[in-house]
Amino acid sequence: MSAMFLVLIAVVVFLAAYATYGAFLAKKWGIDVNRKTPAHTLNDGVDYLPAKAPVLLGHHFSSIAGAGPIVGPIGAAIFGWVPVFLWILIGSIFFGGVHDMGALFASVRHDGRSLGEVIGENIGSSGKKLFSVFSWLTLLLVVAAFTNIVAGTFVSVPEAATASVLFIAIAVGFGIFVYRRGVSLTVGSVIGVILLVVCIWLGNMFPLALSKEAWMFILLGYIFVASVTPVWILLQPRDYLNSFLLYAMLIGGLVGIFIANPSMELAPVVAFNVGGKAMFPMLFVIVACGAISGFHSLVGSGTTSKQLDSEKDIKLVGYGSMLIEGVLAVIALITVAYISADKAAELANPVTIFSTGLGNFMSSFGLPAEVGTSFTALAISAFALTSLDTATRLARFIFQEAFTTRGETLSPTTKVLTNRFVATGITVAFGGMLAFKGWTAIWPIFGSANQLLSAIALLALGVWLKAMGKEHRMATIPMFFMFAVTLTALYQLILANLTNYVLLFFSVALFVLAIVLIVQAFKAFRNTSSLENRKVG
Repeated sequence: MSAMFLVLIAVVVFLAAYATYGAFLAKKWGIDVNRKTPAHTLNDGVDYLPAKAPVLLGHHFSSIAGAGPIVGPIGAAIFGWVPVFLWILIGSIFFGGVHDMGALFASVRHDGRSLGEVIGENIGSSGKKLFSVFSWLTLLLVVAAFTNIVAGTFVSVPEAATASVLFIAIAVGFGIFVYRRGVSLTVGSVIGVILLVVCIWLGNMFPLALSKEAWMFILLGYIFVASVTPVWILLQPRDYLNSFLLYAMLIGGLVGIFIANPSMELAPVVAFNVGGKAMFPMLFVIVACGAISGFHSLVGSGTTSKQLDSEKDIKLVGYGSMLIEGVLAVIALITVAYISADKAAELANPVTIFSTGLGNFMSSFGLPAEVGTSFTALAISAFALTSLDTATRLARFIFQEAFTTRGETLSPTTKVLTNRFVATGITVAFGGMLAFKGWTAIWPIFGSANQLLSAIALLALGVWLKAMGKEHRMATIPMFFMFAVTLTALYQLILANLTNYVLLFFSVALFVLAIVLIVQAFKAFRNTSSLENRKVG
């Protein structure tokens, strides 16, 4: 099977889906291009701030991508490339795309607040609190895991550490000149991209070598600052500029695949059960961000919805970003499928497999393989860092919202807990304690928690759409499937980790919280006929 043909199928299918199903969702849900978004009505210059579509697309795509759509498909390739490829296509179009676009839309119609607020208004205050706890625990796992991953990457690739530090400085300068000095986005982008290249060159010239523990402390300090800093000075510009790295990596990979046209050496289908892992449910859990990810709903309803300039951008940012991520997932699948099983085992690490594969593909148009490999590793580390600081800000939002109710006067204690510095400090402290236990100790639970979160997000979306009198089956049908997948996987994880108390605590807590939320949501779902005239949003 030709890899070039596989990529071509994916790109054509995704473009058709964007033009048809994406437009169908926008029409059915009633997206209104003339309606003012929270970024305008609640503009505070810190979290709420309108961003142009290309900038917001860069932020959202950078935040949701990370290493997930790379690690997932490569890990799931143990079942063969055909089931992974089919799930990436089907999942991105009918599951992940609906999930991401719906979460963004629902949040925009609820003043840019998180899905917890959507649940609170449509299921009940107890449901909101349960979802907030569930989401916050999941984000602690994200913070812990990605702190370890980024620190480990900086130790193994100190060139990436130098470039990443310089990226942050460039982003601050970009934010100041574009948002405060009136420099046009085009001029700022050109200068910013040139400086990115300079940062990469300086990184190779002056690698920054520190211990993993030192980097972890530095990263925890950084994400605290990044969470409380106004979005215009760091979050928006850094994610926007970093998106050019990902676009370059994607384009380089696509061009390389079309020129080299590698064949798929991996078996189309290996077996239903491989190494004790059954295709159901593990394929759908392992692929994760390559098809659907609960973390995306937190990004869409956390930072992205607060920066949306117009509802017309919902389709591009929400649905479009997921389809682009699907393309990245297909490329990741090809990087492991074109090499032999022995070579894949030798490389072992999914990021190494991906970087080596793309480096080889890029060599087909004259770029030295080692340069392509280093560039790819740098791009991945940049996006892992983006996911890390975005997750911290999201956890801060959720922590603050958990202690507030619309219309109620805040008590002195609540005012302290909802202070952005206090909420961030508590999040970073708990995430940091988990981080020092090592990412391998918590990564197994992250996949199941993340996918279960996507099912709950679809459930919240379905309840709200029904309450609004709108078509909801595009959310509820994939919801049932994701609950079946994730609850089965979580149950298996509990049985397999009865003596691992960290995993056992998170597994049981998330499983119980999910079941209680499901019961409450289905009760609300049955009673939504009385809400049809309420027209929330």
